Amino acid sequence: MSDTFTHLEVAGRHVRISRPEKVFFSARGETKLDLIEYYLAVGEGVLRGVRERPCALKRYPDGAEGAFFFQKRVPAGAPEWLQTAEVTFPSGRSADELCPVDLAHVVWAVNLGCLDFNPHPVRRSDLSHPDELRIDLDPQPGVRFSSVREVALCVREVLEEHGLVGYPKTSGSRGMHVYVRLAPHWDFPQVRHAALALAREVERRMPRKATSAWWKKERGRRVFVDFNQNAKDRTIASVYSVRANPEARVSCPLRWDEVADVEPEELTLATVPRRYKKLGDVWEEMDARAFALDSLLELFEQQKAAGLGEAPFPPHFDKQQDEPLRAPPREGALRAKPALAARAKRQPRRGGSR
Repeated sequence: MSDTFTHLEVAGRHVRISRPEKVFFSARGETKLDLIEYYLAVGEGVLRGVRERPCALKRYPDGAEGAFFFQKRVPAGAPEWLQTAEVTFPSGRSADELCPVDLAHVVWAVNLGCLDFNPHPVRRSDLSHPDELRIDLDPQPGVRFSSVREVALCVREVLEEHGLVGYPKTSGSRGMHVYVRLAPHWDFPQVRHAALALAREVERRMPRKATSAWWKKERGRRVFVDFNQNAKDRTIASVYSVRANPEARVSCPLRWDEVADVEPEELTLATVPRRYKKLGDVWEEMDARAFALDSLLELFEQQKAAGLGEAPFPPHFDKQQDEPLRAPPREGALRAKPALAARAKRQPRRGGSR
């Protein structure tokens, strides 16, 4: 069968779309063109998550249920107007990654089979200092979504006690994310330490529901607060991203008063445009104020003094200063290891915002 094409004018650019009728999501039969129309419908919202941020291309050429691959470098033959940013990775290598500045960039990427967008937590004007703290709540096998909701509300409580405002969203899969807009004054190690401190504090408050344990065998049936998503070179599906499942679930921003009752399966490519038209972008206020990490970094130092030091980094990182042995604990060590809650019990609980 010969390929079919159409052309769209988006943000003053002509974007060529190949095989717009190709089915990308099997549950309702949405096509590549349906996905493009979705992103145009939530335009300002999706741009809030990706504008001027380097983005890895996560390509699903055969749709949501097909194989995918990551492409860090913008491919040859990209249009001249496409904007990029050079990103350097922990390996020392670098790549010119897509850096969206308007919806034409988004549509161009969707044409390549990108269902969701995976931006770095920095803008191209300063690639060394994140302007987002990203809290990733990852339920382990067997954990119900109700537990994820509870942990998210605890995250909000901890953030507020440290003078921070969080913005929640569904992940589009099984978990949730909470973002904090930062002034870009702290480097990646500092932002990661702030996330680690928060993860440990959430675990201290609800040890049966949440965990900061990096090794899977230590997590049990709890929600993992993944602090390492704040390490350099880590990315998370952006706000309004459509995820790779047959139902085309969306990583959808929420108001805090929605978190206790949200059902992720109700937030899809088919339903979110109506929600957006009715409510607008519920993260619109996020850019109005940038926050400081001093209080969470103080908490990290308190935890360190109590015996909770550095935590393991992702496996592709070089060994870091003060990092513990990067190997999963043996069963005997697991039984002998003191509980985090017991070790941290002496830490004072902060009250009030700064």
